[in-house]
Amino acid sequence: MADGAAHDTFRIEARNWLEENCPPSMRTPMSDADVIWGGKGQVFHNPEAKLWLERMGEKGWTAPEWPREYGGGGLSRGEAAVLQQELGRIKARPPLFSFGLWMFGPALLEFGSEEQKKRFLPDIVMGRTRWCQGYSEPGAGSDLADLQTKCEDKGDHYLINGQKVWTSYANHADWIFCLVRTDTSVKHGGISFILFDMKSEGVETRPILLISGSSPFCETFFTDVKVPKDQLVGEVNGGWTIAKRLLQFERQSISASGFGASTAGAGALGPHDIAKAKIGVNSDGALADGDLRGRIAKHLMYNKAFGLTVRRSTETAKAGGDIGPTTSILKYCGAKLNQDKTELVVEALGADGLGWSGDGFDKDELDATRAMLRAKGNSIEGGTSEVNLNVIAKRVLGLREHQ
Repeated sequence: MADGAAHDTFRIEARNWLEENCPPSMRTPMSDADVIWGGKGQVFHNPEAKLWLERMGEKGWTAPEWPREYGGGGLSRGEAAVLQQELGRIKARPPLFSFGLWMFGPALLEFGSEEQKKRFLPDIVMGRTRWCQGYSEPGAGSDLADLQTKCEDKGDHYLINGQKVWTSYANHADWIFCLVRTDTSVKHGGISFILFDMKSEGVETRPILLISGSSPFCETFFTDVKVPKDQLVGEVNGGWTIAKRLLQFERQSISASGFGASTAGAGALGPHDIAKAKIGVNSDGALADGDLRGRIAKHLMYNKAFGLTVRRSTETAKAGGDIGPTTSILKYCGAKLNQDKTELVVEALGADGLGWSGDGFDKDELDATRAMLRAKGNSIEGGTSEVNLNVIAKRVLGLREHQ
């Protein structure tokens, strides 16, 4: 059967299954409070969200292209694209937001042992395990390879001591994928990639309060944490290769998802919709404020071009092509576009965008203000804009460092 005919058949099957299995409330716009991160501590305020996750997980469609033997959907690239189109057609909510799906899972598929894949991947697909990322440290952020969290070989286990920072949702995570130093005599070549349970004795997390009023990030401390040796991924001192590959997955997923579940407030409407409602239109039906109209139009054009670039990069990666520094371009541009969007939303709200609390503002307006402040961190998380610009300068533009 030709690919086109096979895809047509799959489209009918997927459409029928989604119509039958996607609950009505999972076809409505979602807010940050509706996001399902999974894990042992997940609370389902809407029972249909739990049902949707279970059905999609059992189908393997939370990770449609992962192999079936690890719980995935086993779909081809073309079938996965059809599935996304059909999900979009009914405006279905994502059943699961997961660092395991976006970052750790793809890296484990590439570098993990068969036992590790069978042990960890099915629980990621079903949303049973929530993962966090142990990368940045107080003295190793932009220069990640300078990390100092120590991992000692104690014969039948590893012993870990050190500290991580900006660990997203570490206080809610079940497990962590972590970079540790196993050799102090070399820099990049002395790093290993290891997994362990966040309930392990000696693990402590402390949330960091952000300017937006939320605490998605944590300081994370490790004191004599014992880790079984079979939870090392890849070779001892071979972690930097895995770390770089995972950062590519992270930057690509951050860019493609518009920086995760965060919305721009005001019902997650775009700045053009909000501006028309708050400022009004002229006799031609165009936004009355010409200056703001021009800046919103420019943002929309850049956003459209960005979306097409993300799509092209995704197709290249799925075809086995090397996207390399493209992830740095996408991460940098995605951060800037999200910051521009949230700032335009607050500007369009006028005085209604200046609230922090009180009866004079509705929830969407308060969310918009917090989203704008939260977006300031987009240029730091997943690789700082400065580091990504350096990568672009050296690896894309071929510029030499100043001596």
